[in-house]
Order: sequence, then structure tokens, then C-alpha cells
Amino acid sequence: MLASIPAICLGACLGALARWQLGLWLNASGPIAGTFLPWGTLAANLIGGYLVGVCVAVFQALPQLDPTWRLLLVTGFLGALTTFSSFSAEVVNMLMQQRYALALGTAALHLFGSLLLTIVGMQSAKWALPVLLSRTA
Repeated sequence: MLASIPAICLGACLGALARWQLGLWLNASGPIAGTFLPWGTLAANLIGGYLVGVCVAVFQALPQLDPTWRLLLVTGFLGALTTFSSFSAEVVNMLMQQRYALALGTAALHLFGSLLLTIVGMQSAKWALPVLLSRTA
């Protein structure tokens, strides 16, 4: 239990910093700033979806891993990286501006994109793990 709290805190700190940087880079002042979609939020959610898939597959394949790693990576880092509240606020803002098609498209892109990338992440790890583990054996 004692190791759990620092693991979650460290992961959350790093995830929040990564989320903030994606927002700076892709939303307000980044290379695609001013476009119709908040790309930083989408990137955070899609990257998080992929990485949680990788983590799920790795932790299933390697049950001997210390559970603290799951707390650090999934609960802490990915919990802070992915951002349902920002996504919700952005979609509601689109709705308030009567940009209904964009709001629906954005919501669908976040949801289905994240689900798809979670599956891709799980498959990536399932394909890569045997190769990686055979090299360490």
C-alpha cells in the first residue's frame, strides 16, 4: 500500500504534464492551432487508448509483474493523460455554438477512435511480447 501512493502520484504528474504539453503543442499555439478541432485533447485520448491497450495485454501476459506498475502506468499516467472533462467541455461548447455535426463527429472520433486504438494496442502488445520475451530469455 505504501508504494501505491507514490506510484500513482508520479504517474499522474507525468501524465498531466504530457497532457498539458499536447494541448500547448496542438491546440492554442501549435502547428495546427486555430483549426476546427481541439487536436491536443484528441491526441491525448487516442494515445491513451492505445497505451491502455498495450498495458492491458502486457499485464495479462505477465501476471508476475508488480501491481504497482499498473497503478503507475494505468491509474496514474494514463488516468491523467486522457481527458474526459476537456473533451466534454469542448463538445458542449460546439453544441452551444450550434455546431451540431462537428460536436457529434468529435464525440464519435474520441469514443470510437479510442476504442479502436485500445484494441490495436492490445494486439500490438500480443504480437510484440513473444518476440521481446524470447530475446530476454
